[in-house]
Amino acid sequence: MKVSYHGHSVVKIVTDGKEILIDPFITGNGNTDLKVENESPDFILLTHGHGDHVGDTVQLAKKKDALVIAMVELANYLSWQGVKTHGMNIGGSYEFEFGKVKFTQAFHSTGVETWEQTIIYTGMPAGLLITIEGKTIYHAGDTSLFFDMKLIGERHPIDLAFLPIGDNFTMGPEDAAYAAKLLHAKTVVPIHYNTFPVIKQDPGRFINLLEDGNGKVLQPGETIEL
Repeated sequence: MKVSYHGHSVVKIVTDGKEILIDPFITGNGNTDLKVENESPDFILLTHGHGDHVGDTVQLAKKKDALVIAMVELANYLSWQGVKTHGMNIGGSYEFEFGKVKFTQAFHSTGVETWEQTIIYTGMPAGLLITIEGKTIYHAGDTSLFFDMKLIGERHPIDLAFLPIGDNFTMGPEDAAYAAKLLHAKTVVPIHYNTFPVIKQDPGRFINLLEDGNGKVLQPGETIEL
């Protein structure tokens, strides 16, 4: 299984000939190496309804009828746009063709902003626990630090964790480093930073804050094999 990072919170998993994209914010993402016209995922996983996470989901999903897995309100909203979806909720898990997905809590906000200057509620924000080929990946989505991350780590031995470090909208480096301590993941990768000036961070500083020395900065397009 190959897991690659593509700027902001975009993660790609390739396993058994299937391609999974998490939070495919490509158009407007100055830090990604991906191009919408080159991507044809089989599955799309979404943490929440903000535009810098839903991104190009609709266009990408329609390419080859990809299944979009998201919180039930967001899944319903996307289904109205002609996308095939599977709605879930916090604490629930489901076995898909590629592996198991469980939605965890995250502390953040969520919603789609329309041209009519209204906000459409798209369900609670979430993190993702993805178990494939006996390995578990945790994508925290957008979240603050919360102590139940300890419970997540205790109940789900995590091989690879993606944690936001940008501050302002999510955890900053210090809180994310404490989150890593609670999770006890084998490898921790920082995400959701440097895309916009307000979330500019030095990922190397975050790595140096990790007590277990288990951090790795991935450049857009760089891959980890599990």
